[in-house]
Amino acid sequence: MNALRNKYITSPILLTVAAIWGSAFVIMKTTLERLDVNSFLASRFIIATIFLIVINPKTLKHMNRAFLIKGVIAGTLLGSGYILQTFGLTLTTVAKTGFITGLYAVFTPLIAAFVLRKRILGIQWIAVAIATIGLALLSFKGISIGLGEFLVLLSALFFALHIIALGEWSPTMDTYAFTVVQMGTVGIISLLCSFKGGFHLPADGDAWFAVIYTAILASAFAFMVMTWGQTFMEATTIGIILTSEYIFAAIFAAIFAKEHLTSKVLIGGAMVIAAMYLLIWVDGRPKNEKIQA
Repeated sequence: MNALRNKYITSPILLTVAAIWGSAFVIMKTTLERLDVNSFLASRFIIATIFLIVINPKTLKHMNRAFLIKGVIAGTLLGSGYILQTFGLTLTTVAKTGFITGLYAVFTPLIAAFVLRKRILGIQWIAVAIATIGLALLSFKGISIGLGEFLVLLSALFFALHIIALGEWSPTMDTYAFTVVQMGTVGIISLLCSFKGGFHLPADGDAWFAVIYTAILASAFAFMVMTWGQTFMEATTIGIILTSEYIFAAIFAAIFAKEHLTSKVLIGGAMVIAAMYLLIWVDGRPKNEKIQA
C-alpha cells in the first residue's frame, strides 16, 4: 500500500520537474547565444554537484567501487544526451529538437522490451503511440534530416538508456549519493569537452542566473527526484510523465516569449497528458490485475 501511495506522490513531483525543465529551456535560450555549450553544461553540473555535497556531505560515505561504476555509467549516458541535444539545437530548429528529443519516450519501452527482455503491455504501447502523436502535434513543422537532427536523435537514445539504467539500479542505490555521482560525471565530461575551445565562465548576471537556476532546480533537484521515482514507478511511466516538459515549455514560451499557442499545440498537449495518466493508471494496478496484452 505504501508503494502504491508513493507512486501517486511521486507523479506530481515529477510533473514539477517537467515544469522546471520547460522553464529552463526558455531561460537557457538566450544564454547559449553568449556562452558555448560545454562551458555552460560544465558550470551547471559542477555547481549542482557541489551544492548536493555541501548540503549533505555524509552522502560520500555511501560510495564504493561498484556504486561509483554504476553512477559514472548513468552519468555518462546523461551527459552524452545533454551534449548531443544542445549541439543539435544549435544546428536545427527548436520544433524539430523538441519532437526528436521526445522520441526517448518511445525508445524507453523498446529498449526495455528487446534488451532487458521486459514485457510491455499492449495498453502501454497504445499510450506510447498517443504520446508520440501528441509530441508531433506540439513541435513537428516538417522535417529534413541533417546533422542537427541526427545529433538530437542520438541524444534521445542516450536519454532513454539513462532512464533504463535508473530503473535497473535505483532500487538498490542510495538515491542522493547516486545523483551526486551522476551530476559530477556530467560536469567532468562537459569540462573536458570544453578544453578544446577553452572553458568560459558566464560573463553577466543573466547568464549566471541561467546557470544557477538550471544547476540547482533543473539538475540537482530534478534528477534526485527522477532517481528516487524509479524506485516506485516503471521506466516507461517515468519517460511519459517527463514528456510533459514540452507542454510546459510551450506554456512558458507563450507567457514570457509571447508565442501564440495554436490549437495544434493544445491538442498535442492534451494527448501527452492523456497518455501520461494512462500509464500511471496501469503502473498503479497490482501486477496480477494489469490488463494483458
